[in-house]
Amino acid sequence: MQKPPPPEGGNPLTRHDWTEGVETERQRSINLEISNAMVGLKKQFYGKGPTKAKTYINDNYVFCILEGGLTRNEETLIEAGEHDLVRQFRLKFQEVMGHTTTKAVEEITGCKVIGYHSQIVFEPEYGFELFVLDAKPDRG
Repeated sequence: MQKPPPPEGGNPLTRHDWTEGVETERQRSINLEISNAMVGLKKQFYGKGPTKAKTYINDNYVFCILEGGLTRNEETLIEAGEHDLVRQFRLKFQEVMGHTTTKAVEEITGCKVIGYHSQIVFEPEYGFELFVLDAKPDRG
């Protein structure tokens, strides 16, 4: 598991490049910064991150799509038909991590997150992180 930078470096989700080996946007942008933070969230707090990440911003809406990244125990549960249990755990964990997640997006965009939702689906496996901002980000 990749270790986060020391606390004095600021928010570990935004001050570290988590995307090594992850297919993401190619050009440095606010979209890539958000994708990086969401990959970091999964790597740092779940122990395994996605294999692909892509972020879209439309006006004040942020939509991040993550592919792959189930842990081995989650894969085992999915194989046993326990989709709902894995989804329930992931959603509860995201609820607990909501402040950390939204703080990273606020730091990157310079806008306040006024709405946040996370979802995961299986077969194919995708995670979705959705944010509503109080304004359209100035940079992109």
